[in-house]
Amino acid sequence: MGQSLVKNYLHIVFSTKLRAPIIHPPYNIELYSYLGGICNNLESQVVKIGGYSDHVHIFCMLSKKIALTKLIEELKSHSSKWMKTRDQSLKNFYWQDGYGAFSVNPTEVDTVIAYIDNQQEHHSKKTFQQEYRAFLKKYKVEYDERYVWD
Repeated sequence: MGQSLVKNYLHIVFSTKLRAPIIHPPYNIELYSYLGGICNNLESQVVKIGGYSDHVHIFCMLSKKIALTKLIEELKSHSSKWMKTRDQSLKNFYWQDGYGAFSVNPTEVDTVIAYIDNQQEHHSKKTFQQEYRAFLKKYKVEYDERYVWD
């Protein structure tokens, strides 16, 4: 086979440090755009980005040229530094240490897009912790509750 063909849909989720609710308009929209730029620059085409006041959802296609850990490192480090420059109230902006990354079946693309689009309504009923635990359960990820929220 002379050609390498890859299509890896990823749903990435991470929160602010200690789940601080500090991602608000207009900075949330700017942040999503900035994160999208990082993904696209790393050839990990963005499908949808959104979130809530304490976390983000990034739905993209992971490039065949970059490791997931490198993509996450670039997303978190650059966006954290960038957010600190947006407003004095964001000078202590940090992301949590960990993240969740879940592969998505191509048949579920529209479902994930709708899910990310519906974050405001979704979080009127469910906290980030409840949402994240549901993802871990859905994707059968084993975890230790003591270390998930640091």
